Amino acid sequence: MTAQSEDFSAWYNELVVKAELVDRGPAKGTMVIRPYGYRIWELLQDELDRRIKDTGHHNAYFPLLIPESYLQREAEHVEGFAPELAVVTHAGGKELDEPLVVRPTSETVIGEMMAKWISSHRDLPLLLNQWSNVVRWELRPRTFLRTSEFLWQEGHTAHADETDAMRETMLALDLYTEVAREIAAIPVFGGEKTPGERFAGAMRTFTIEAMMRDGRALQSGTSHYMGENFARAFAIRYATTSGELAYAHTTSWGMTTRMLGAVIMTHGDDHGLVLPPRLAPYQVVIVPIGVGEQGAKARSAAYELGDRLRGAAVRVHVDDRTELSPGFKFNQWELQGVPVRLELGPRDLAAGIVTMARRLGEGKEQFRMDSVSQVLPSLLEDFQAFLLRRAAEFRDAHTAVVDGWAAFSAAVAVGWAAAFHCGTVDCEVEIKKDTAATPRCVPLDATEESGACVRCGRSDVYGKRVLFGRAY
Repeated sequence: MTAQSEDFSAWYNELVVKAELVDRGPAKGTMVIRPYGYRIWELLQDELDRRIKDTGHHNAYFPLLIPESYLQREAEHVEGFAPELAVVTHAGGKELDEPLVVRPTSETVIGEMMAKWISSHRDLPLLLNQWSNVVRWELRPRTFLRTSEFLWQEGHTAHADETDAMRETMLALDLYTEVAREIAAIPVFGGEKTPGERFAGAMRTFTIEAMMRDGRALQSGTSHYMGENFARAFAIRYATTSGELAYAHTTSWGMTTRMLGAVIMTHGDDHGLVLPPRLAPYQVVIVPIGVGEQGAKARSAAYELGDRLRGAAVRVHVDDRTELSPGFKFNQWELQGVPVRLELGPRDLAAGIVTMARRLGEGKEQFRMDSVSQVLPSLLEDFQAFLLRRAAEFRDAHTAVVDGWAAFSAAVAVGWAAAFHCGTVDCEVEIKKDTAATPRCVPLDATEESGACVRCGRSDVYGKRVLFGRAY
């Protein structure tokens, strides 16, 4: 493949195909997620879905097609999504009385249902989640990162007041941070978007931002406090304890298949994928070596070893393809990012050992056959922790605290800059025009301090430094 240092974008585009994660779909900007790539998504989905349910949310499903009039009710929302909408005007052989929008997100249709289901304070909070696909017509699609159709999870909740709704907003952000760090081994900054970067129709937007190995940022999950905006648009009202009618406060939050792109670009190298063990379809691949009777004995031993590893809760695959050479298999599993490869040949069997190669290890190691099932679980956990630590070190090494414009421009050319910012949209436009950098977030855990805007010199309005970076 093209080296990352030569052309990171070309490396990425080649890898997602060669590693059998995706193929191009027949319609512009769509993708076919192949079984190996979809299994990574399933593992991420399982972890996030469990956490969502553990916090009291319930999965539901809402229609793909939304009456166009629904989107018109919240002006800022429809204005924000208008350029990306796919609209159905004909069906059943005739023109529709009202066009239907293929959902870009579900605030409107869920708001309509919330208005039916909520009448009393006893109905609150209403905690819903949906796993689905959405369509946003991308002019410059990129696999996993920006495709015309993608998969995601979208949470939608209604609450009695701002305090409860904001608690929910931050809970969702915490869930995303936890999954990113603990499952995907991606260190993320959690923070609030500036007004110019907010979700259309939201009062406040929060995000987790990850740094890729080319220094660019990737927005990896967002959580929005909508205030009463959608409640007023869709008449989501409830009777308070005193019998008065009040508008609910709503939230929405989502994480998408772009997280697969984040995993690829955070951990991958010139040899291919590097998968965190908790997201690897196969944490261990066993390659039996030998021909004829020796090959049969190696395969038999590999199956037995595989069974023992499964008993230790390790996801394992025995590559027993006889038509391919061991070298071909080694290269394939390295390309596909398998954390550990075990080789089992005649000499290994005779000595009662197994030869191990780690995805980022130097050389090979040997272990007693009867000890492997005890050794591997902790070894995989160590590898998971190493990837998180390595990514955090890379991010920190490419994040600079700056005060002057020259230092800012130099920092965002290779990574992120933490700088004071006036918070105005016109200043953000100028910064992007000159450097291609945008404000990623105002970090929640940033130190309280203030200064002059790095671009225009006006007063900082946040009392914290804002993270800027070029983004996907």
